Amino acid sequence: MLTRRHIRVKVMQSLYSIGQTQSDNLDKEEKFLLFSIEQMYDLFLINLQLLVEIRKHAADFLTKSQKKYLATSEEKNPNTKFINNEVLLFLEKNLQLKEEIDRKKLNCWELDSEYVSILWKAIQESELYEDYMSTKLSSFREDKDFVIDVFKEIIAPNNKLYEYIEDKNLTWLDDLPLVNTAIMKMLRKIKASHDEQKSLPKLYKDLEDKKFAVDIFRKTVLNGAEYTKEIDGKTPNWDQDRIADLDKAIIKMAICEFIKFPSIPVKVTINEYLEIAKEYSTPKSSIFINGILDKISKEYQESGKLNKVGRGLM
Repeated sequence: MLTRRHIRVKVMQSLYSIGQTQSDNLDKEEKFLLFSIEQMYDLFLINLQLLVEIRKHAADFLTKSQKKYLATSEEKNPNTKFINNEVLLFLEKNLQLKEEIDRKKLNCWELDSEYVSILWKAIQESELYEDYMSTKLSSFREDKDFVIDVFKEIIAPNNKLYEYIEDKNLTWLDDLPLVNTAIMKMLRKIKASHDEQKSLPKLYKDLEDKKFAVDIFRKTVLNGAEYTKEIDGKTPNWDQDRIADLDKAIIKMAICEFIKFPSIPVKVTINEYLEIAKEYSTPKSSIFINGILDKISKEYQESGKLNKVGRGLM
């Protein structure tokens, strides 16, 4: 589920937090970093489960409508296309999703079912739903496209859901774009030949990615004073206090990758942190950071300080 960029963002946020609190307990901060990453997966799970709960809510709504004393002919014979959506049924039947929700006790939608109702109503009132329900039969492709569009256009940007997530866990706000992207990727990969045993995406692609998170965090913190001097030397017209704390964290992580991670190409490092700066820092930060990293990488290359392994890594 996590990409290296996601990991870099989480580490950057932790480094920024350390800078604000001046914490010197590295073990404690590392545990919090890993815990924060684990909580991202909880957010991923509950947002998937939200789709399941919306389908259940819709099914319950239809059942109650059919039992009305003066039910209309439409209520007695409703269009069941939404509740029979193959992608929603796949998520509901997915054994790993159910087991993870139960194991982690992530039963928030049972406790806060009003948000399920709010989203179901928003879906019902949308043109997407009206177009989808204009027929009673659908292909798997139509079912999948509909769920993807509903998630992207109705669920993910919903303000009430956003407020709820903020109240549940403040750190989730920063994680939400990453989690929503992961959900979209998963939905796009679901195939018609799905089965209930199919596993969900793992939090880390492999153990190497988890090690990368810990290594870049610890190595950046432990060498922070040295990297600060490097920044000072490349910004003669700038006082350290004038450099945004987030920019400092980004630059230090990039310097750490230059020196301590021989298998990561310099260009990859620079591009990754410029993209992160564009998304998380000030409008001009990426230009400023690019200038500093370009100077440092060229200086390191000339002095032999870059220890990159393999072709094309410079």
